[in-house]
Amino acid sequence: MKYVLVSGGVISGVGKVIIASSTGLLLKTIGLKVSSIKVDPYLNVDAGTMNPKEHGEVFVLSDGGEVDLDLGNYERYLNITLTRDNNITTGKIYQHVIQRERRGDYLGKTVQVVPHITDAIQDWIEKVARIPVDDTGEVPDVCIIELGGTVGDIESMPFIEAMTQLRRRAGKNNFLQVHVSYVPVINGEQKTKPTQQAIKAVRSAGLVPDLIACRCERALDPAAIEKIAHFCQVDLEQVVMVKDMPSIYQVPMLLEQQGLIPLVRNILQLDSLALSPALTKKGRKTWVQWKSLTASHSRYHETVSIALVGKYIELHDSYLSVIKSLEHSSMRCGRQLELRWVDSEHLEQQTRVSKPAEFHKAWHEVCTADGILVPGGFGQRGTEGMIQAAKWARENKVPYLGICLGMQIAVIEYARHICNLAAATSEEFNGEAAEKLIMFMPEVDKKTMGATMRLGLRPTFFQPGSEWSRLRALYAGKDEILERHRHRYEVNPAYIETLEQGGLSFVGKDDAGVRMEIVEIKDHPWFVGVQFHPEYLSRVLDPSRPYLGFVAASSGLLEEITKEYQNGNGAMGAEGITNGMNGLRMNGETGLF
Repeated sequence: MKYVLVSGGVISGVGKVIIASSTGLLLKTIGLKVSSIKVDPYLNVDAGTMNPKEHGEVFVLSDGGEVDLDLGNYERYLNITLTRDNNITTGKIYQHVIQRERRGDYLGKTVQVVPHITDAIQDWIEKVARIPVDDTGEVPDVCIIELGGTVGDIESMPFIEAMTQLRRRAGKNNFLQVHVSYVPVINGEQKTKPTQQAIKAVRSAGLVPDLIACRCERALDPAAIEKIAHFCQVDLEQVVMVKDMPSIYQVPMLLEQQGLIPLVRNILQLDSLALSPALTKKGRKTWVQWKSLTASHSRYHETVSIALVGKYIELHDSYLSVIKSLEHSSMRCGRQLELRWVDSEHLEQQTRVSKPAEFHKAWHEVCTADGILVPGGFGQRGTEGMIQAAKWARENKVPYLGICLGMQIAVIEYARHICNLAAATSEEFNGEAAEKLIMFMPEVDKKTMGATMRLGLRPTFFQPGSEWSRLRALYAGKDEILERHRHRYEVNPAYIETLEQGGLSFVGKDDAGVRMEIVEIKDHPWFVGVQFHPEYLSRVLDPSRPYLGFVAASSGLLEEITKEYQNGNGAMGAEGITNGMNGLRMNGETGLF
């Protein structure tokens, strides 16, 4: 097993995940099988209970694991299916070690950070790195390890020590470290001192960077590269410049142009590996498709405007997978994405009274957008504004996509204004309401928050008579699809007949035919709600179908795109569906440890 460790210094948020993902993609293009592990030094066991406004979105894997949003980036770039064990947290490691101590596994020894915690980290990485993650079903050749946080943070120290030991355990030519640093520009001059100090700190902690990736606003001056190489005691080619690009999807090309593949190939002695001719050919094809799609992105002249009506818009990372899915779909449609952030509370009457300017601005963004998207979320706040946005989209024939809560919002709106159920609401918003169109799922634990929702990859079945469905056509007319879920509430079965008689079609249901998975309006250009989260399976070369249909409809291209998918010529990379099916077989597992 070959390991590539990506660490960061100087500041947080320096772009480790993009550099790590891009490195993994380049390795895949030469025929290697690549996996990924994300290390998060926080004490939470997983990301499931974290506030989206503080930490960003919670990404859900096929096995139901609620993990850091960066794992979504690895799945999107590398077209792989990871497990919950691919996200290591301090909480997981300590929980694992303490459970072993309680069982007596350590035979009465004093349990310490070194060696017990550090050994547990290494054992975990070695086992997880060997889990097959792609459609080959084979053990990966390389594992990319991203160390979250900044080297020097006190909470990262056990992981730093574990990585120094893992380098020795892995053996010569089997471990490579990329340290990502930041080169600021002050008074027009690129300053290298922060990078010099960061490399000094990394080495004092026991790690030895093989490559220094310098994040910068513009290309590094030759003098700056020379200075970094000289004072950090590396060769010039070991200093990799990662400047700001028009699109993050162009970073792999930037790294390739600087010879990253030969550098990694030499340090890890990749020529000693027996590469599959089929995977090598497939890798070359993927690279051609990637460059073709992303290089032309900045040259698109036409735009598509999407109003994202949400409740966590202060931190855009709260909807990171949603954004990426819209980007994938807009690139596939040949459009520049104009994303409009609309706070759903600003669409409500109370805002009209207290902040009229905000109210009118929000409604202008909604009313002039090509499409309206209501994503997932929790709680009552802002939901009346979402309902009004859904009503506008339905009445004015504007393409609408509702995800999870957004689907439930569409059902409530339709019940109120078409089916004459004026008091229709969700049990989440009002537990004492008379018309609970949305109800708490009976099997879900109401007391414990962590990992108690309906999670992971689950099947959805298109119903008889749904052949007209615009969404089903994009799935090439399949009877069954697999998508990832994360929810506690569902449409109340007691109201299905009333809603369908009123014209709302539940075209997709679960395997028991009880849970409503897809809702659609027939006489509308695109009015679709899905209970699942299709953004979790969207890939750069294989966009999520609900998002693609939504963006295509908003761009006036739905008929054209649908024909391509019905003829089997739509997706540039079809592995995503296969990977999703592999993930289904993992559903319900509690992890390796």
